[in-house]
Amino acid sequence: MNADPVPLLPRGTRLHHDRVRDTMVLLVPERALLLDEIGTAILQEVDGKSTLSAISARLAERYGAPEPDVAADIRVFLDGLVAQRLVDYQ
Repeated sequence: MNADPVPLLPRGTRLHHDRVRDTMVLLVPERALLLDEIGTAILQEVDGKSTLSAISARLAERYGAPEPDVAADIRVFLDGLVAQRLVDYQ
């Protein structure tokens, strides 16, 4: 796998605001994953073009956090979604 992959949402997967729960969810065929603020912030940066390092840099700057810590957290989060086949890497 590429050391700096580009995450993307697979076909049929999308972010959606659930008005009933007033929260963001990741919609996949026959499933919905409730997201917290951190998960939402990460997945809103997943555009199929940006690398993990670019996403990490943007979020670290936005939240004033150390980029290596942010990068590690994002990698763990997205790797978990990749394992569930909810996100892909290019």
